Amino acid sequence: MSTRPRISARISAISESATLAVDAKAKAMKAAGRPVIGFGAGEPDFPTPGYIVEAAIEAARQPRFHKYTPAGGLPELKQAVADKTRRDSGYAVEPSQVLITNGGKQAVYEAFATLLDPGDEVLVVAPYWTTYPEAIKLAGGVQVDVVTDESTGYLASVERLEAARTERTKVVLFVSPSNPTGAVHSREETIAIGRWAAEHGLWVVTDEIYEHLVYGDAEFTSIATAVPELGDRVVILNGVAKTYAMTGWRVGWLIGPADVVKAATNLQSHATSNVSNVAQMAALAAVSGDLSAVGEMRTAFDRRRQTMVRMLNEIPGVFCPEPKGAFYAYPSVKELIGKELRGRRPQTSSELAELILEQAEVAVVPGEAFGTPGYFRLSYALGDDDLVEGVSRMGKLLAEAR
Repeated sequence: MSTRPRISARISAISESATLAVDAKAKAMKAAGRPVIGFGAGEPDFPTPGYIVEAAIEAARQPRFHKYTPAGGLPELKQAVADKTRRDSGYAVEPSQVLITNGGKQAVYEAFATLLDPGDEVLVVAPYWTTYPEAIKLAGGVQVDVVTDESTGYLASVERLEAARTERTKVVLFVSPSNPTGAVHSREETIAIGRWAAEHGLWVVTDEIYEHLVYGDAEFTSIATAVPELGDRVVILNGVAKTYAMTGWRVGWLIGPADVVKAATNLQSHATSNVSNVAQMAALAAVSGDLSAVGEMRTAFDRRRQTMVRMLNEIPGVFCPEPKGAFYAYPSVKELIGKELRGRRPQTSSELAELILEQAEVAVVPGEAFGTPGYFRLSYALGDDDLVEGVSRMGKLLAEAR
């Protein structure tokens, strides 16, 4: 009998998405009749705008969309994404520099798979979104963490990035607004990081999925536009999921130099072929339309953001910096680790999150999932009443910690 492993080492090393796992557990408990409130998934609670849905219905009726289309995306959608990018960030690209992908996650994977050879290093600011490490690992790259904390608002300086750079560094991952922290770099900080990367001949992969979700005096700055010195060494990742409440439609894109996009398109041609044509036409309606839908969502998210941060900071032992973008809060719970709570002493934020789910029926994602133990991520992309009830339950429980 063979003793060789049934599952390859490469795939065995992949971790389940912690955010989706928490969301699934919360939904299972809810289905079993428990009144769980979930802060896990990064998903707007709004429906996709009606005009986008109607575009999909019309597309489904057209026989030409029942067939294969170009693996890299419908030409009209690639043009629309190029136009939208120029409109929203001032960055001019040709349709040949756009690859339409099956959601933002495929764009992340294909970017790293296309750029990295085994041993190439990627500088990743921690806390980081859970998918980045797995995509880098699958591509053979080596993740080098640049750890931040609440004292700096989870922002990494050029000095911190430079301290982590080695002769093996090929890529710096730049994410602003950030998932999971909601941190947003100022224009000046963005330019400084971009110029540093250009000076050292580094590639920049920038995830701009939350570009339209910024609050207060924060401003989104595209590093590709702000730092033209980067030239053809920048790759932009984006999609319709967050801006247009289209998480389930699975349409994202990758923008980059023509040779990178051609190589990534070759990969996609063998992996998935074209993205669903119906979803692509829905995305076309989304990116070609105005931003009134996201404006309404942003107003609601801003209100919820302020409520959540205030309530979290009223809980003894919890400290939450004000997030400037996206729809997440990332409070520190380090002061609560090891304290007695209902007969237990959780030693990690993961154990504390489990206790909160069991005792308060509130689901949060522990910081271990994002590379920084001692924290929670809570999404405020849920209804106002559920948000208040969920944080109140958590606060009442945590107030018992001794």
